Amino acid sequence: MDHNFPVRAFKDDLYRQFARIGKCLSSDKRLELMHLLSQGPKSVEKLAEATEMSVANVSRHLQILLDANLVKYSKRGTYVIYCLAGPHIEGFLNALWRMSETQLADITRVKNDFLSQCEDVQTLSLNEVLRKMDEGSMILLDVRPADEFEAGHIPGAISVPMEELHLYLQSLPKETPIAAYCRGPYCVAAAEAVEKLQREGFTAFRVEEGVYEWREFQAQR
Repeated sequence: MDHNFPVRAFKDDLYRQFARIGKCLSSDKRLELMHLLSQGPKSVEKLAEATEMSVANVSRHLQILLDANLVKYSKRGTYVIYCLAGPHIEGFLNALWRMSETQLADITRVKNDFLSQCEDVQTLSLNEVLRKMDEGSMILLDVRPADEFEAGHIPGAISVPMEELHLYLQSLPKETPIAAYCRGPYCVAAAEAVEKLQREGFTAFRVEEGVYEWREFQAQR
């Protein structure tokens, strides 16, 4: 190697670029926005509604994510629709969630504190649910919004958005156990859906995994 090559400058420039991503992800709100976008494309207005932020704040965070090439957008009529810049970013996010839970005991504590409030909610593994579905002995509900179901879902699942669950109760058979999933391990909607189903006399179970975990499961088979 040419000893006149500016090695230090090269390393400084390289790690400065890596740090752009780290700085971009240092906001809890931006992480939540990216998690939502990992479920499917969304308008600024939909993201504002889901995060309980103002449209102006969401737009500001999205611009920062856009500058780091973590998201991209398209126009659909008068709406600007955002999505993750590529599937590898979804993989990165899920790796971040898992690493964080391994390294930070507070994450497990927060998750367990929430689940402890759902005393009667039992969890089944995705593998067990898929086996029971193959046997015809279980129904799987996807309680995410309909647009996320359309963007991608576990085959055989029925789209029953959480806010519409009460409308479907009369059409669901009480003699067949029901499992519900949402946006993955840190989503609360599946547990809330199971509690509601149980109050109505259904045998229901929470599935911790979501669509990303199902894709991983399929890739390993």
